[in-house]
Amino acid sequence: MRSHDISHILRTWEYSPEEISVRMIMGQDGRRKVQMRIDLGLMQMELHGRPDGKRPYGYESLLEYYLDQLETYRAQHGSEEGFVLTPEDCDLLRQEALQYYYRYLSLFHLGEFELVERDTTRNLKVFDLIWEYAEEEEDRWSLEQYRPYVIMMHTRARAEAAVAQQQYKKALALLEEGMEAIREFFRRHSRPDLIPESRELQSLQQRADEIQAHRPLSRRERLERLLEEAVEQEDYERAARLRDELARLSGETG
Repeated sequence: MRSHDISHILRTWEYSPEEISVRMIMGQDGRRKVQMRIDLGLMQMELHGRPDGKRPYGYESLLEYYLDQLETYRAQHGSEEGFVLTPEDCDLLRQEALQYYYRYLSLFHLGEFELVERDTTRNLKVFDLIWEYAEEEEDRWSLEQYRPYVIMMHTRARAEAAVAQQQYKKALALLEEGMEAIREFFRRHSRPDLIPESRELQSLQQRADEIQAHRPLSRRERLERLLEEAVEQEDYERAARLRDELARLSGETG
């Protein structure tokens, strides 16, 4: 009788409640898969499509199914007025979004930032769909409260991808863009008082500070710092030469 016991896998992969333990494996079907170690076992997720590998109603995910339902409704009625998601619909979408959450969390720790961007973008679309069309107010807020976190993960993924390409200026701009999106979330929901307390904002700002502190300086930035030093030391001859170099650099890039 074939055994389905996974004890031999768990014995060689210790669970630690203090850290997220994930890995990429090659499945028997020849496709890469993501595994996350949890206290009572492990989760295995497909790398592409819906994490559990299912195709509800023949669609890649329930999100695509409900978006198609919305488009069909618009075509039949001439507008989206009257289209609603029932509590049951919202519950199914939430359960599915949770699968994608576990996957993008795992992918972030594996450094697969483009795939994290893909999955966070996808979950934000679920948030938008439920916020716009949920029949019950409770369902509208059920995911909306987590929007700052998903924006933060989406932003971190894009910024880390830029850092990997040594595009530090782009990474900093992306982090600022994400922080403004979170600030706008609180303003839109009339809670600007929560902005200083947002852990998501603090996380993005901390990463921006780290990048700013450790990134290599551009030629212009190096010259500007040297100029500041020359002026402080009252070395005006050197300061004049540095100003000339900065002027030439501006001409070359202008």
